[in-house]
Amino acid sequence: MINLAAKDISHSLSKFIITAVGVGMLLGIVLIMLGVYRGMISDATTLIDDINSDIWVVQEDTLGPFAEPSRLHEDFKNTLRSLDGIALSSAMTFQNLQLPHSNGKTTRVFAVGYDPLGKMIPLNPKRIVEGRGLEHDHYEIVVSKKTGFVLNEKIPLGRDLYTVVGITEKTVSSGGDLLVYMSLKDAQNLQFLYSNARIRADRARGIKGMDSHMVNAVVATVKAGHTPTEVASQIKQWKHKGVFTNNAQKEILTGNLIKMASKQIGMFTVILLVVSIVIIAMIIYNMTVEKIKEIAVMKLIGIPNKLIVKMIVQETMLLGVLAFIAGVSFSHLIYTKFPKNVVLLTEDAVRLFVVILIASLLASLFGAKKAIDADPTSAIGG
Repeated sequence: MINLAAKDISHSLSKFIITAVGVGMLLGIVLIMLGVYRGMISDATTLIDDINSDIWVVQEDTLGPFAEPSRLHEDFKNTLRSLDGIALSSAMTFQNLQLPHSNGKTTRVFAVGYDPLGKMIPLNPKRIVEGRGLEHDHYEIVVSKKTGFVLNEKIPLGRDLYTVVGITEKTVSSGGDLLVYMSLKDAQNLQFLYSNARIRADRARGIKGMDSHMVNAVVATVKAGHTPTEVASQIKQWKHKGVFTNNAQKEILTGNLIKMASKQIGMFTVILLVVSIVIIAMIIYNMTVEKIKEIAVMKLIGIPNKLIVKMIVQETMLLGVLAFIAGVSFSHLIYTKFPKNVVLLTEDAVRLFVVILIASLLASLFGAKKAIDADPTSAIGG
């Protein structure tokens, strides 16, 4: 039996392929939008996963250092260690910095301050691609490869010069900023110490200087036989601090902080998907209108509506499949060019493929309706 769809497509193959590629580019953007959302989730949990703590202790009545300002005394880490159920504890700071380059430009980063001689290290050694981690209390910094700094380069920050001793890969904050790591003492100097002029002005006003022995959070692991929820409840009751389990801190990041952004991305994704489906429906309808005379001739010589509708459905489904292939190819071609982390997952592509198949089937109904309504007598007399 002659395949009417194959015969019809062969007459305008280049037009059909160009159309599929055009629709595919829209589908590619849909995949990129999904990838941006996945990237936001991945970025939000990268640092928390690397720290790998059981509980987060923060300033009372705050959601923690990633959501709002939080300040604790550094020595609270020692208080935690004296509590039953705590195995390890460590004080950390988190702050945004602008790293100056030699060419006058700056790079915005998210700096993590920690004790390089402690046992809880937030820097995953698997992420270090050059150099090493921190080994001293002062003047060393580990940066992300994307910052553009090279090993042993000097970076001026505050009153001091910091030497790049390590370079990492795939290290980003919940906001998508590149992560850098420095010692807790250096990070405290940058975050909590004022300039000389500010100190002199405050002294003249009778104001004492800022206590530099402050941190943004104290993280801890619990001993075997205890649960994070149990220990967190104990700390909250007796020490009057804000305490979150690791999972709760993740929920704050993925639920609260990126909630609005995820809604916007979702709206854009749905709109792009609807536009793609509408375009497919319009293309098939116009293709049907263009060959309405040929369809009338088919009817006149006895070809049943069933075969004609089958031809239109096959063309629509093929257009959807080709558009999907073009979309996947396009998304993988450009996703690395985006400044934010884009994570393309196979499961998202599979879901999109199913949606496109269903949408293509529904879109073919517009062309099928036009073909069924075609009058065979219109083929007579030109």
